[in-house]
Amino acid sequence: MDLQDQLKNLFPDHVEEEVSEEKTSKDKDLWLQDDPIICKYEKRKGKPITILEGYTGATDDFKKLAKELKQKLSVGGSFKDDKIIIQGDYRDKIMTILKAKGFNVKRVGG
Repeated sequence: MDLQDQLKNLFPDHVEEEVSEEKTSKDKDLWLQDDPIICKYEKRKGKPITILEGYTGATDDFKKLAKELKQKLSVGGSFKDDKIIIQGDYRDKIMTILKAKGFNVKRVGG
């Protein structure tokens, strides 16, 4: 008897809600492109930053992506000149987040 069966025995009137549709519709808002997004590392004034560039979709989508990345990583950053600038070296985490969303990501510099 697995956990789902035990829960059904405890709560026979419970109806499972469809939450997955809401998450997938949120991910479909962003336009996926064929060309990879370039993820590179730089140091400015002695501090590490991660730069994402090469997105060819709408700037509003790129701003939404920047906001989501900053929230997930709990770091600061900005969106300037069609580039997302994240404070700190988070290339690996950013690449896994973007690949999970379906983006093609290319690591540059190191």
